Parts: sequence; structure tokens; C-alpha cells
Amino acid sequence: MKKIIVLLLLLPFVFGCESGSINNRNPNIPNYTVYLQINMSLPGYSNLQFPSNHIVDYSQGARGIVVFNNGSGFVAFDLACPNQAFASCTTPMSISGIEATCDCDNTVYNLFSGQSPGQQYPMKQYRVDISGNTLIITN
Repeated sequence: MKKIIVLLLLLPFVFGCESGSINNRNPNIPNYTVYLQINMSLPGYSNLQFPSNHIVDYSQGARGIVVFNNGSGFVAFDLACPNQAFASCTTPMSISGIEATCDCDNTVYNLFSGQSPGQQYPMKQYRVDISGNTLIITN
């Protein structure tokens, strides 16, 4: 009976983990602390209110961060090439429309998902929370 009580007491800890966490186990990109607030009321960020638009901020992340409106919300990705060694590929990815291109190997990633067919690692994703008209990007 005691074993059942102990088991019941431990179950909330086992199943209480956050299910919405983002898995970013990429050995090529260092884990820098990220905390970025974007007020979409400001003119420089107003284009984020429309789907398929993005902004880039080079002050955060490993090589900068792109924040993208995917139509149903927002996603944020690091601009470090995910399938290149961090020390050997020093330029941030370039953004064109809905794609990010790693200039070191010309691999193209989709900004809706961060994926590129045939690549081992997707783009490093950050968490995006919305508070009113402000986006809060963290890791």
C-alpha cells in the first residue's frame, strides 16, 4: 500500500514537465542567453503584423535572430548555420522572403518550420510569447 501512495505522489512530477519546450540539441550552435522584447506598435516592427514578414535582430543569439510571422503566430530562429561548425562559418544566414540561406554551404531553410530537406539539424528555434502587442523571445 505504501508503494502505491509513493507512486501516486511521484506521478505529478513525472508528467508535470512542460510539453511545449523546444528541443535545440545542436552541437554546432552555442547556447547564449536570449531575451528580446519587440513592441509591434513601433514603426520599425509594424510589418510583423502581416503574415510572411520578418525582422532581424543581430544583438541576440549566436549570429542574430530572425522573427517571422507564419500566419498563425510567430517563430524565432537563430541565424547561425545549423549544419556548419560555429567557428568555421562566421556569417549569419541571409533572409529572402520565406527562406533563410546559409552562405557557407548554400543550404536553404524554410522560415515556417526551420527545416531543410536532407539536413541533420533544423534552424535553432527560440520561444516566442505574446503579451499584448509585444513579442518576448527567450530560450
